[in-house]
Amino acid sequence: MTEITEATCHHANHGYTPEKAAYLRRLRLIEGQARGIARMVEEDQYCIDILTQVAAVTSALKAVSLGLLNDHLSHCVADAARQGGPEADAKIDEAMQAIKRLVR
Repeated sequence: MTEITEATCHHANHGYTPEKAAYLRRLRLIEGQARGIARMVEEDQYCIDILTQVAAVTSALKAVSLGLLNDHLSHCVADAARQGGPEADAKIDEAMQAIKRLVR
């Protein structure tokens, strides 16, 4: 399939736009959690407590990434697939590469 160096969604709005505020809210919460973990390390907190917080941040990031992936599949990839041609193949390949990165 076609290799993509810069993927684009040829729409005025990206698929995540309706959920943008929610994603930003979640990411700011995750940022606060990450700062809290750094503070825990600075304060020599118990390892298991730190690991518990790391797991929470990891889970929260995974939820954001899955939401973004869902939005991308249902918006950009679905639109390209309806149009067909090389753009559809490129979008499907792009999505597959993103999924591979997420499941590593």
